[in-house]
Amino acid sequence: MKKKLFSVLVLAVFMSSFMLGGCNLFKSKPSGEESKAANGEKKDELVLAFDSEPEAGFDPTTGWGRYGSPLFQSTLLKRDDKLKIVNDLATSYKVSEDGKVWTVKMREDVKFSDGEPLTAADVVFTFETAINNGSVVDLNGMAKVEAVDDYTVKFTLKEPQSTFVNSLVATGIVPKHAYGKDYAENPIGSGPFQLVQWDKGQQVIVKANPEYYDKKPNFKQITFLFLNEDAAFAAAQAGTVDLAYIPAAFSKQKVKGMRLETIQTVDNRGIVFPFVKSGEVNEAGLPIGNDVTADPAIRHAINIGVDRQALVDGVLEGHGTPAYTSVDGLPWWNSETVIKDADMDSAKKLLSDAGWKDTDGDGILEKGSLKAEFTLYYLANDAIRQSLAISVADMMKPLGINIKLEGGSWDMIAKKMYSNPVLMGWGSHDPHEMYNIYSSESAGIEYYNTGYYQNKTVDEYFEKALSSKSEKEAIEFWKKAQWDGTTGLSAKGDAPWAWLVNINHLYLVKDGLDIGDQRIHVHGHGWPATDNIVDWKWTK
Repeated sequence: MKKKLFSVLVLAVFMSSFMLGGCNLFKSKPSGEESKAANGEKKDELVLAFDSEPEAGFDPTTGWGRYGSPLFQSTLLKRDDKLKIVNDLATSYKVSEDGKVWTVKMREDVKFSDGEPLTAADVVFTFETAINNGSVVDLNGMAKVEAVDDYTVKFTLKEPQSTFVNSLVATGIVPKHAYGKDYAENPIGSGPFQLVQWDKGQQVIVKANPEYYDKKPNFKQITFLFLNEDAAFAAAQAGTVDLAYIPAAFSKQKVKGMRLETIQTVDNRGIVFPFVKSGEVNEAGLPIGNDVTADPAIRHAINIGVDRQALVDGVLEGHGTPAYTSVDGLPWWNSETVIKDADMDSAKKLLSDAGWKDTDGDGILEKGSLKAEFTLYYLANDAIRQSLAISVADMMKPLGINIKLEGGSWDMIAKKMYSNPVLMGWGSHDPHEMYNIYSSESAGIEYYNTGYYQNKTVDEYFEKALSSKSEKEAIEFWKKAQWDGTTGLSAKGDAPWAWLVNINHLYLVKDGLDIGDQRIHVHGHGWPATDNIVDWKWTK
């Protein structure tokens, strides 16, 4: 009730400020635009409200564009609306018989927004810079990159890696001649748009790149406003934005002149369990393992006891889907991983058969001296994660599993996550993320495989997937890693996670604005809705 009241108060304050002319966030809106719309003319400018600002800037060599279109830059390859890999800067590519050498042929008609040609030298510079920056751009498997000629690039890998194709999909090319320390704030690229103005904490204004070689955008200028959830909704109500990203809490409220678009995602939330028993520490001296969640009966009981659809209906207002893996709905997802939800009788029997009994009558199961209880950590300022955590804890009480809850910052959680369950989220168009989350090689590396999960068979499937010569060949092994009929990383196998929901991304979109065919969105960082922004147009 307090949260709703707070939202109403914020909304009222915002609207009052807006009506009095006190809010300057929308002053970038060109004067006369409303009158043009009233006269039936098609607007050539857009104003969009998102709640995420790329604080690190717009440098692809440090991660910009990993969760949506790089906007200002082009990539060698890209994914279409069906997530198939197609050419962008590349005209073709081939992989050697041993899978280690990737040769890419490039277009010869591409220019950066400053008019300079884009050549193989820029591609080499981009990938070498990404390696040297040591960022989230993972190129550890690359041995070297070299220009064969002005429009041919050769990548040599240390070992075959089918997922290397995603580095060609996600890495925007930067200009060797115009790259410097301030590039992230002043990007030059060959993408469909170029930066005009960045007022940090408020907005980014972009304009169409006249040098763009591919399909021209339908809009000359786009303003991205960085607004929190309440302010974005208020802006939509006031009619000052053409699209606004909103939370599920506002999804049932109608806004005149706008429609709700709900987009399927692989933006998932789930509980990662410590997989090993306690007693060890990592290199930083942080404890590893948890004796309760190390018991497979506990992990499986939670997986089959939780009512995922109830979480979707209650926490997400129906805007989402039950989650069973980190890759639901993607080409490499194994649909056999779906399990029957909220089967409390089976969950109780499973725990009983494993020796968990309520011997002292306090409602919490015991196994010897061990009680079936643990602390679940979640990000304190994330209302959805908090609600999911509370709901799951309530669902587990009838099973005799006592889940204590604690919210905190990521800095705090980072000290607890190797020995306690954490409510986390992932979601990518790159199957390599599955390897990062579950591989024994990733155990304890930052936020990857925090539970120290290990399964030799799963690792072998990962190795076969990575050493495949193409993404298509690798799919069979990614699927088997999830469940091969006997073992796997899903709830049907070892259940190192209890995946809960995939969160639909919700947008209020002005009537008449066509945002094209939205592909399955990735995790909520960045602006995934803009992946196809060159297709956006007014239909009336």
